[in-house]
Amino acid sequence: MAFLEVRDIRKKFGSEEVLKGISFDLEAGEVLSIIGSSGNGKTTLLRCLNYLESIDDGIVKLSGETILDKNFLKEKSPSVIRNTRTHFGLVFQAFNLFPQYTALENVKLALTLREKEKEKKGLSYIKKEEIDDISTNLLIKVGLESKMNSYPCELSGGQMQRVAIARAMALKPDILCFDEPTSALDPELTGEVLKVIKELKEEFKITMIIVTHEMEFARNISDKVLHLNKGMIASFGTPKEIFESPTDEDTKKFIESYERMKR
Repeated sequence: MAFLEVRDIRKKFGSEEVLKGISFDLEAGEVLSIIGSSGNGKTTLLRCLNYLESIDDGIVKLSGETILDKNFLKEKSPSVIRNTRTHFGLVFQAFNLFPQYTALENVKLALTLREKEKEKKGLSYIKKEEIDDISTNLLIKVGLESKMNSYPCELSGGQMQRVAIARAMALKPDILCFDEPTSALDPELTGEVLKVIKELKEEFKITMIIVTHEMEFARNISDKVLHLNKGMIASFGTPKEIFESPTDEDTKKFIESYERMKR
């Protein structure tokens, strides 16, 4: 039994089927990179896994327990959805930081709200001092010790993305997801963020799903690579299988086009 099991995920927008039966497994601590041209369903898949879009069919299991099916968002209460959503942490493409809060306050916010809800229900909860410590340590881990009291407008793009990573980690998700984490950054800042993600894998063994156009990064950090094409899995395998000896013609063309761009 795999840590994460995704089976036959399907999603339509109107009459357009964007995801056409996506299935894959991921073990704890592994990193999966999802690659492919724009408009082929990569971000939609990530949004479905993070309960930001409903699915039309399929099932997702975590450690053998079903955590998502086509009826989940329709039938479950908001509190159940919120609690289940914490299995996944999502780092958005455009950072999505709250401009009126400092870096530290942005990291603390979701954790504070969750623990207040627990307190109201009479459940065991994390106190404010511990939330402060957790959030401070996360910002130190991503190299922002000197920027804790800075507002988003005072941070570079790379620094804002690192705050977003720390914020996603604050709830201790089982799986950390990234949607094009470097697409809004210049090359120098891209390297800065990719270094943090690499450290998360090497030091903390965090299970990750990364939608990326950074092929060299995907090749170097991933345990598995999934190539999405026209809403279907064109290829799924190790980086060596995908980048060095792809058997699918569409994957071959995609990798060749990337190699031409590098020259």
